[in-house]
Amino acid sequence: MNPLLNKEPVKRAEKAIHAFDNKIEIICLKETARTAQDAATALGCNVGAIVKSLIFKTEDNFILCLISGDKRCSLNKLKNILNIKDVSMAHPDDVKKVTGYTIGGVSPVGHINKVKIYIDTNLERFKTLFAAAGHPNCVFEIEFNKLTQLTNGEKKEITE
Repeated sequence: MNPLLNKEPVKRAEKAIHAFDNKIEIICLKETARTAQDAATALGCNVGAIVKSLIFKTEDNFILCLISGDKRCSLNKLKNILNIKDVSMAHPDDVKKVTGYTIGGVSPVGHINKVKIYIDTNLERFKTLFAAAGHPNCVFEIEFNKLTQLTNGEKKEITE
């Protein structure tokens, strides 16, 4: 068994994923999947099929945006959706505090604090998606509709 599967953040992601569907397996990559491009190269898939889990700081909270690997999140669209003036990328320390994961391994599920989730509709272009599973070398494969169900995410057009 791969020792990465014993790491607490990976176990936490796996537990949340398996509570939803125990047939979904955690894939451990030899190469890092810290960036969407790294993950796409390691998996041999389109970079757009990689789910980027991005944490943003709002005026009074944090939100998680699941974005296609070939897109950029639009801060202006987020501000309009949330009807607020200020949204920014969360500091790495805050990402760790909110989710329990380090940047590069932030899973869409298994966070240590509840966080509102938005899923970019651009991800619907792909039959299968790959998202981080608690570590930069761990991912899982999932379909868009299942990702929406798994995360209870709200579908929004949030990319530039």
